[in-house]
Amino acid sequence: MLLRKIYYTAKPLIPRGVQLGLRRARIRMLRDEYRQTWPIHAPAAKGIASGTQWPDRKRFALVLTHDVEGPTGRDRCRQLVQIERELGFRSAFYFVPERYATSDQLRNYMTEQGFEVGVHGLNHDGKLYNNASLFGQRVSAINDYLDQWNVSGFSSPCAHHNLEWTPELNIRYAVTTYDTDPFEPQGGGIGTVFPFRVHNCQTGREYIEIPYTLPQDFALYVLMREKSFALWKEKLDWIAQNGGMAHLKTHPDYMSFDAGTLGTEEYPISYYADFLRYVKETYADQYWHVCPSEMADYYFDHASENPWRQPYGDTLCQACRSALENNRVLVFGASHNGN
Repeated sequence: MLLRKIYYTAKPLIPRGVQLGLRRARIRMLRDEYRQTWPIHAPAAKGIASGTQWPDRKRFALVLTHDVEGPTGRDRCRQLVQIERELGFRSAFYFVPERYATSDQLRNYMTEQGFEVGVHGLNHDGKLYNNASLFGQRVSAINDYLDQWNVSGFSSPCAHHNLEWTPELNIRYAVTTYDTDPFEPQGGGIGTVFPFRVHNCQTGREYIEIPYTLPQDFALYVLMREKSFALWKEKLDWIAQNGGMAHLKTHPDYMSFDAGTLGTEEYPISYYADFLRYVKETYADQYWHVCPSEMADYYFDHASENPWRQPYGDTLCQACRSALENNRVLVFGASHNGN
């Protein structure tokens, strides 16, 4: 935690090339060490929410989301929407409210096409969860944007997360965690390839957490310099075998739509498009494809039908025990001495 705070404090002073070099060096050191737990961590198929039955007896679920880091990514959103529409897919796009301008026209275009829009942090400086005071200050602003944009989804920058605090946002769902990703700044993982409900028993607030379960494109193509969608395919096939949720989170900022030009932090859009074609052709009629808000609606509406529960902490008050037994949720705020 301390090292992460230091890094994001100093990050504006570190040249981009140095930042990438440090992260690439870190991955080279860690990749072999974590080969047994990344990109596939077998226990995640048995974690929180395992046993979920998808609608219409579908074999697995598929969710596509995009974090839009800056103006470059924003300006590529329409092209990405067109590609997904032509292939028969829909997704959600998350914008950073105070890092660049996002027009009403763009957000309206997304929703008119059947896609979703959400909020991606506040200013993407890596400090949102540094301490409770700062988080509390930013919650109000983030909630204002959620209200102004009439959206209910939140994606956390840099995959930082604090499941005890996130329910303070006025959201129905969030993308803040991952099943396994030792290369992210916060490291580790939540240990499940299923969504789950997060409940803070002290405040009574809750939401559906939708962890990403396929490797992020930035790690694969910018840091690791992979040259195909092979790792996405490998993880998708494993998730399909285990009946989980395949959630791929990507960034239009790093996608090159120009076949003749590839920037230093870009990969060909063909990798993503070919992956979608693989899903469509290999698993025709076998996957339940929805946008995140639809996934959240399903989990809220079918809580009693799915065995998804996991306590947090050792000391549970009676209210927590009741929540666990009746609502099957991941409970936080459970260390207080309740009755």
